[in-house]
Order: sequence, then structure tokens, then C-alpha cells
Amino acid sequence: MRFFQRRKKSRLPRLTTTTSSGMQDVLAANINENIQNIQDIYRDCIDVVFRPFYIAGHTSAVLIYINGLANVEELNENVLRPLMEKHSASGQDGPLNMTSLLEQQLTVAKVNKVQTIDECVEYIAAGNPLLLVDGQSEGFALGLSQWEKRAIEEPVAESVIRGPREGFIESLETNLSLLRRRIRSPLLKTKSVTVGKYTKTEVVICYMEGIAPEAFVTEAEKRLRRIELDGVLETGYLEELIEDHPYSPFPQVLNTERPDVAIASLLEGRIVMIQDGSPFVLVMPASFYSLVQSSEDYYQRTLISTLIRWLRYLFLLISLLLPSAYIAILTFHQEMIPTTLLLTVAASRERVPFPALVEALIMEIVFEALREAGVRLPKQTGAAVSIVGALVIGQAAVQAGLVSAPMIMIVALTGIASFTIPRFTAGIALRMLRFPMMFLAGSLGLLGIMLGLLLVLIHMASLRSLGVPYLNAHVPNVDHQAKDVLVRTPWWKLNARPRINERRNGRQS
Repeated sequence: MRFFQRRKKSRLPRLTTTTSSGMQDVLAANINENIQNIQDIYRDCIDVVFRPFYIAGHTSAVLIYINGLANVEELNENVLRPLMEKHSASGQDGPLNMTSLLEQQLTVAKVNKVQTIDECVEYIAAGNPLLLVDGQSEGFALGLSQWEKRAIEEPVAESVIRGPREGFIESLETNLSLLRRRIRSPLLKTKSVTVGKYTKTEVVICYMEGIAPEAFVTEAEKRLRRIELDGVLETGYLEELIEDHPYSPFPQVLNTERPDVAIASLLEGRIVMIQDGSPFVLVMPASFYSLVQSSEDYYQRTLISTLIRWLRYLFLLISLLLPSAYIAILTFHQEMIPTTLLLTVAASRERVPFPALVEALIMEIVFEALREAGVRLPKQTGAAVSIVGALVIGQAAVQAGLVSAPMIMIVALTGIASFTIPRFTAGIALRMLRFPMMFLAGSLGLLGIMLGLLLVLIHMASLRSLGVPYLNAHVPNVDHQAKDVLVRTPWWKLNARPRINERRNGRQS
């Protein structure tokens, strides 16, 4: 079932109200007319509360809010009680001075004036109670929104041995506060964009003024405003809609649950997008190098971080090429295998009726299915099922003569290698590319592997993230190209930001 449609094809009625002249309806001075208009919009909505009352016992007013999204206790204490108990200083009924009333009676930190019915609906939907007063052609949105949210916890998918233990949650305000608590400079700027015709999802673009190029902010805002969907429920929607090459297997947007990763990206001159309702924030521009680096690289000592980074690059190649190399050598280049090992492999494959390519495909598909099943099952049983399933199926397959024991080892080592990649999206890209590389190896041998590698490199060289080259975005200036790619240079030598930003670390232009 299609659940979202593009706005141009939608046949559903519009929520906005318009006059005969085509202009949006403005609030009338008659409170009954305003209430009727809003009730027509929110008909059959039992969670929308209309609370009529009298200010100082003589002026009709109404509070409109959504039950569960507004702080009812503060609404009672800071709005209803002061207004209902207000007494006119002169003791006579007269026109209300709303400016004086708001300043003297309401103990609410944030009050926004609204002029149209659409603005009223927007604030009510966001959880802000709306105050309408008879005789006033404007309403007052009170900043008393409140809803349940989970506590700040350590990200499960990006755990570290050394480093901060806090992660983003689904609350936009909380996520922004996590950034503000670390970056206390007023140069941290935020811009809000609303996406989704019906969900009205708020997305905030964060950047460091004077560090992030203005072109990045402008381009990101432009791409967000071009989105035409009925609803945006997660940052995965945004990632697919704003990346430069949506059909590439390589992600061009970095997503993270860790505030320290987002803050480090901001200080490098990148932009961060935070969506209300999602614990994952997006970082642009991204590069291939940033996808295979971990935040823990910068918390460990230089030598340890560099060795771990080299190990990660090695296992990245193993994850992509090991099954292909095994197929190519076993099918076309047996002379490259030592005689003793060749005899052992030949003996293990004596009962296997399939060629090496089919054998590898069977085991890789089964391994991917087991990994996916382990992710979808409950946490307590997922790991056990995937491990036991791999052992049982692997042993049964060898005994049945469907696959050979060396192939089991190759697939297992490949799976372990894929787990060393810190970013899940980068690991998925390599898992996808592994299968065409296997077909090329089964068809052309090592020549096919070289051809596949050249095609992958050419493709990666053509990619861009927010207009920045994919293989060049994280490389610093020309005279410092190796400082933070293959090695992790000591902090006292990391005095230049990535090449996307020519300003030196710790200096303002």
C-alpha cells in the first residue's frame, strides 16, 4: 500500500482555510466565529480540548490545546488561575489591554502572537495551547508544550570503549541542548525548516558561522525546501531525498547518534541536520574516509588509533574481496596455490557438486539471512540464534557435501571483517558490492577483480556530497594530506581543518 504520495498527485482536501479572495483567513474579533472555524478543522478529534472561561469574570476567552501535548498543570497554575482571578483596578468592566495583561498576569516564558487560522492550527498541533479572547483579532500561542520522551542513553550502534556515553534522543529540543552544552559559542547557528505536508516535521540545520561555508547552508536549506512528501518520519527519508547520487550504493550523508561526532563535524566546517522525532542526525558533506573512521580514534593515543585504522582498512578490503579472490584463484589460477594446500582444498571439494561461484553465493546468501534474522529477533535471542544457526547450518552443509570447509572459513572471515567497519551504512555498501565482484571473479578471474575495483574507484571518484568530492572531502590541505586519513596525527599537528574549509584550527578569519 502506498502510504505517502507526492503533493502534486494528492487528491485529499487541503487543511488550510481560504477566503473567497484566495487569502488565508485571519482571526476575527468575534471569539465565537474563531472557535467555530477551529472546531470545523478539528471535528472528530476527541483529544482537542476547548476550555472556555471568563477573564476577570466578564471577558469571554477560550484555551485550545491537544490533550497529551500540553502541560496541563502549568496551564492551570500560570494561565487559567491568574486570568480568572484577575480584578480590574478600576472595578469596572472595560476593554482589555492585552499587552498589559500578558506582562502582568501570565507567568509563561514564551508567548507568540498569531494572526491567522493556519497559524493557530500550526501552534496547536505543535502542543502549544492557544488563547483566544473576545474582542481581540489576534490569538496568543503559549509555550507550554510537553510530551513523554525517553532518557538520554548510550547509543547501541556506536558504542565506544573510551568516550562520552550519551546519545541523541527523539526530542529536538533535547538534541539541540546537547550541542549547546558542548559548544558554548554564539557562533553556533540554527535554522529551522518544516517538511512534510501533513506531519509538519521540523528539521533544524546547525552550523558554525565563520567556519562552515555559507554555500553549504544555502544548498542544504534549498534541498530541504524542495521536498514534497505527505510526511517525513525519520532522517532516512531526508538522507535519500537530499543526497547527490541516490542510486549509488555508497552513502553520501553521515548519520550518527553521538553528539560528540556531530560537534566534531561542526568544528570541521560541516553542517548537521536534526529532525524532530529521530535520534539520528545527518552530517554533510560526508566522505568515504569519515565512514570508516570512529570517534574513538580521537580519544585513544596516536599510535594505537593509527594501528587500529590500518587494521580497519585491511579488513575493509578483506570484506569486499576475499570471496572473490578465493573464487578467482580456485577457478582460473590454481598455480598460485601451494601444492599441499591445493591438495587439501581439492580433497575438501571432492563431494561438492557446485562450482566455487555457486558455492560462495549459497553461503553468502545464507550468512546474510542469518545476520538479518539476528538483527530482527529480540536482543536476548538474536545473537544466540545467529551464532547457533551459522554453526549448525555450516556443519550440516559440509557433511551433506553442499559446500566445502574452506568456503565456510572464507565466508566466516568475510563476515567478521565486515563487522570491523564502524558505520553500518558503509558496511551495507560493501556487502552489496561483494556479489557483483564475485560474479566478475567467476567469469574473468583476477582480471575481473581488477576490473571491478577500477569501476568502484571510478564511481567513488565521481561521487559528491553536497557538491564536495567524495574521495577528497576529508583530506586536508595539499601539504597535510596524510594527517587524518591513513594515520591519526597527534593533536598538536592537527592545525588545519579538512579541505572543505581552508581556515586553520582555532583561528577565525
